[in-house]
Amino acid sequence: MAEAKIPAESVEAGHELRDLSPKAIALFALSLALLLGVVFLVTYFLNEHYATVQIRTQAQPSPLSAAREPTPEPRLAVTPGADLKALRAAEDSMLKSYGWIDAKNGIVRIPVDRAIEILAQRGLPTRAQKREQTQSGEPSEGKSQ
Repeated sequence: MAEAKIPAESVEAGHELRDLSPKAIALFALSLALLLGVVFLVTYFLNEHYATVQIRTQAQPSPLSAAREPTPEPRLAVTPGADLKALRAAEDSMLKSYGWIDAKNGIVRIPVDRAIEILAQRGLPTRAQKREQTQSGEPSEGKSQ
């Protein structure tokens, strides 16, 4: 294959002179800057246009309504500490008071402390165990034969 000849001025300069032209690079940079400016202006004017269109087409509130519309759900807690205290107070009042859960079926709510006392007196319910009783009334397991 034939090798390409390198011009003498490129050898003297120490690099290739004909590949990149400073004039072409400057023209490209200038055109890129102009294009970015045009895009910025178009974007700015479109934003201004749609902002004014949205204001004009947005439903105006009734002049008779003084209050603003409520914020849609879920709402953030404005005073989370006070809300938590109110919740805990309501829970504590339910845990420490008597009340009906289902009056029709006779189901009631009793305070936790009273429920613990009743449970301590009566004991936990257990399953009935089958034991073979002898005539004397003692279980057969305890007798040695």
